[in-house]
Amino acid sequence: MPTTPSAAFHSSRESPAPVTDLPSPTHHYSLGQRCRSLYHELGYRLSERVRWSRRPYHEVPVERLTDLASWQTALIDRLQARYEIRFESRYGQHTSLANYAYLDLLDQAWTSTGRTIPRSGLVTDVGCANFWYARTLHRFFRPATLTGVDVEGFRLYPTGYSRYDAAAGYIADLPHTSFAIANYCERNEQVDVITAWFPFVTPAPVLAWRLPLTVFSPERLFARIARNLAPGGTFVMVNQGTEEAAIAADYCRRVGLHSQGEWMHPRPLRPRPHPPVASWWTA
Repeated sequence: MPTTPSAAFHSSRESPAPVTDLPSPTHHYSLGQRCRSLYHELGYRLSERVRWSRRPYHEVPVERLTDLASWQTALIDRLQARYEIRFESRYGQHTSLANYAYLDLLDQAWTSTGRTIPRSGLVTDVGCANFWYARTLHRFFRPATLTGVDVEGFRLYPTGYSRYDAAAGYIADLPHTSFAIANYCERNEQVDVITAWFPFVTPAPVLAWRLPLTVFSPERLFARIARNLAPGGTFVMVNQGTEEAAIAADYCRRVGLHSQGEWMHPRPLRPRPHPPVASWWTA
């Protein structure tokens, strides 16, 4: 894990992980996967039992972004003007660029497809890690409430702060915004918008993020999303590349979610091995 001031906390599932395994109804795992899962299970259970926390962590603002190509600078200038936001005044370079990349994806996906942005509703983000992009979701959806949910809340970073500390810092001044440590498969709610950035739909990324396979249950996850989506609500999902998007879409259809279209980013602000694919679903 990176140890620079901002990158050390930029723990999310947006980092690329190769899709090397396809899901099966019974999820048969190799011996190596089971051993790695057991190792991660011990660390996961220990961190959740100890629940280490110091205080909310706030990044040192970089103030000015550097080492950008001219097209990146132009794109960020447009986002700043349209959404009246400067992430670099709050975060380090790494987190600032990542937020602009997420905001750009949302902006272009909705604009390119002519969609109306759902505003002033109840919004839940599934698998938010430390919710470093909460401000992006808040600025784009302008929700009545915003909740980030993640199954792991007390992973310890090299700085000595926990994921909970980082999340507390990222949402500190955002109104009606919260961070919930929970298995979303067991969460019962009715919300207008559910977002999921690069959800786990194959085992390999779960292990890459040092989580046990006991938390990997895409069938239950998507079934819960379908149940928790209010009538007329929207589930927004972003996947890594067309192959992963197809796997995720199959899970959506299995639980009765209905596709409202998809969009692939032609040129992400931050280069990626697989182009992000956004899709929209209704219950």
